[in-house]
Amino acid sequence: MDLSSLKPAAGATKGSKRIGRGEGSGRGGTSTKGHKGQKSRSGYSKKVGFEGGQMPLQRRVPKFGFNPLNRVEYKAINLEKLQELADAQQLTTINLDTLVGAGLVSRKSKIKVLGKGALTAKLEVEAHAFSKTAEEAITSAGGTVVKLK
Repeated sequence: MDLSSLKPAAGATKGSKRIGRGEGSGRGGTSTKGHKGQKSRSGYSKKVGFEGGQMPLQRRVPKFGFNPLNRVEYKAINLEKLQELADAQQLTTINLDTLVGAGLVSRKSKIKVLGKGALTAKLEVEAHAFSKTAEEAITSAGGTVVKLK
């Protein structure tokens, strides 16, 4: 026995349907496409999303609003979170690395500091954006605000 004499097991393989090879084959005439209609014609290909003439889903679903292409998404962090972080780790500066280390943001996210909560610690805060109230609260507590690019 060698590799050239190997064959698949009996009944394991099946010949392909030979469509349109005469009436005697049992698959001549309409060639299994039925009678008439768009799908029986040569060159037919169904369009993506076509639902047989019924109004397609992409046209039925209401569309509204506007999604700007260059929108900048910020991860919001409140002053109370900064205060908790400063108290827990005895920090004087809070930057992207400390927030990533605390698990509050990912390395790629842009940070915006918001003014919810009270801030008593004197902190140097680095972030991409600040709300007016947050900026005022940080500077009034004796801290500094550093805006990242």
